[in-house]
Amino acid sequence: MPRLALYALVVCALAVAAAVVSFVQGSFLGIVWVLLAGLSSNMAWYYLRRAKAEKEAAARV
Repeated sequence: MPRLALYALVVCALAVAAAVVSFVQGSFLGIVWVLLAGLSSNMAWYYLRRAKAEKEAAARV
C-alpha cells in the first residue's frame, strides 16, 4: 500500500473518531470532521488507484 494512501486512511479514521466525539458532545463542529473524513477517503482511493495503474503500466513495458 502506498505511503500517501496509508496516511490518508489514518487521517480518515481520526476524522471519523473526532466527528463521533463532537456529535456526542452536542457540537455541530462534527460536520467539518465528516467532510474531512470524506475528503481523505477520496484521497486514499485516488492514491491506491494511481499506484495500481503505475504497477500495471510498468508490467506492460
